[in-house]
Amino acid sequence: MSQDRPARGGHRPETGGRRVGLALGLVVAGLVSYLVLPGPGAPRVRRLGANLPVNAGALDRLDVSANNSPVVVANPRHPSDLVVANRAGTPAFSCRLHTSGDGGSSWAPVAMPQVGRPEVAGCLAPDIAYGPDGTLYLAFTSLGEVPGQGTVPDALWVATSGDNGRTFTTPVLASGPLVFHVRLVADPGVSGRLYLTWLQASQTAAAGVTSTGNPIVVSRSDDAGATWGPPVPVGAPRRRAMSPAIGVGDAGELYVAFLDVEDDRLDYTGAHEGRGGDPYPGPWALVASRSKDHGATWAEVVVETRLTPVQRFITLYPPAPSLAVDRRRHRVYLAFHDGRLRNSDVFLWTSGDGGRRWAKGRRVNDTSPADATSQYLPQLAVAEDGRLDVIYNDRRGDPTDVMTGVSLQSSFDGGTTFTSALRLSDRDFDSRVGYGAATGLPDLGNRLGLVSRRSRTLAVWTDTRGGSETIPKQDLAKAVVTFSTPRPFPAVLRWGILLIGVTGLLGVMIPRRRPRRQALP
Repeated sequence: MSQDRPARGGHRPETGGRRVGLALGLVVAGLVSYLVLPGPGAPRVRRLGANLPVNAGALDRLDVSANNSPVVVANPRHPSDLVVANRAGTPAFSCRLHTSGDGGSSWAPVAMPQVGRPEVAGCLAPDIAYGPDGTLYLAFTSLGEVPGQGTVPDALWVATSGDNGRTFTTPVLASGPLVFHVRLVADPGVSGRLYLTWLQASQTAAAGVTSTGNPIVVSRSDDAGATWGPPVPVGAPRRRAMSPAIGVGDAGELYVAFLDVEDDRLDYTGAHEGRGGDPYPGPWALVASRSKDHGATWAEVVVETRLTPVQRFITLYPPAPSLAVDRRRHRVYLAFHDGRLRNSDVFLWTSGDGGRRWAKGRRVNDTSPADATSQYLPQLAVAEDGRLDVIYNDRRGDPTDVMTGVSLQSSFDGGTTFTSALRLSDRDFDSRVGYGAATGLPDLGNRLGLVSRRSRTLAVWTDTRGGSETIPKQDLAKAVVTFSTPRPFPAVLRWGILLIGVTGLLGVMIPRRRPRRQALP
């Protein structure tokens, strides 16, 4: 009996099926490896531990000081050296300082330097900055009693420290009187070059500024604060300007942003007499000025013309916009809150050409536009790698819009997109607690503190969980956030597996000429 055999030059029927299966398997493996194996993705953002207090009296129930409006800075020579400055509203207006030598794990109080004037009634609006050589600079206004006007800022002072704020030189008189909303910045590229900006008033009332034409001005020092040049106006004098913010660019150009409250006499002149109620119904404007000659001359741009106010304020301490400069990318950022969508939202404005033109404001907080809770008082900071961080007071956890927390969002693409909100406060606190609560206008502070590094961010804010509506105790709380990038699977392997799979698939799909079958002899 004859036995069937495969034709010479042929193949077993199952061999082609195996080749197809192998090719499809390689394709699947390639696609899975490309999609699943981690590439150079976005960093993971994580809050470290619980909130811890900064100010020394936070755990003392007998200390009912209202600590708010913190600013935090890091020594460029030794980043673990940190300093926090803030104002306190009760039991009397004063300024506070705390230092840390371990990256913010522990804090020690430091006495404010004294100006040597017996008539000084207190201190207001402290601000701090490190120079590139590690020198710390402190600016503040002293308060004096003016008959018929109450307590007003009577002089502006600057002191320096070479030991991370543990001791200071005798303060130098920089300007005065009637100096409001002081901000200080050191030029990161020139040791000893400092800038001060403030609202220079000409006449005040008990709760406001009575006349128009009070300019935002800038003064420069090139000798580490020993002497100061004459103040130069940065904006049009017709404006009702206030709350300046200041920054320095990579080529030494200077930026100052401020609010123009336009026809808002309710707040500007203090017509509300310190009482709460509905905010001013008209618009405010956000203005930015730029100087390319170290503050001698200025070019002004109106960044936003229709800011919608969300609250009343006292002229001594109005809410402040935040300004940050990415010196490596020649990019400038501005942030403030706005009520145009019925509730208060955080908005960001960006300039990619050094402050000449500004993009339309972008809503930052990731709540629904229909959400009736408030996100407000943003603070910006730029890390060395260009990451933009923003923190803000956030009431999304309370439908009644009273209890607030603090959230962080970050952008890795120049402010185009932001990460989801990361809650920094481990417990919400009452926004009605603070100086002025008895008249319906509680003061929760006019800024938050933020310092950002490549892999780590420190945030400081006003926290009221130790107080109540009758006890205006406010403390400073902090949180540390880390940024860690997942280790990517080598790109050459991911692409290699995918290429092998595609090659195998093509080998199956491309038809091949089969040899002729020959008849058996």
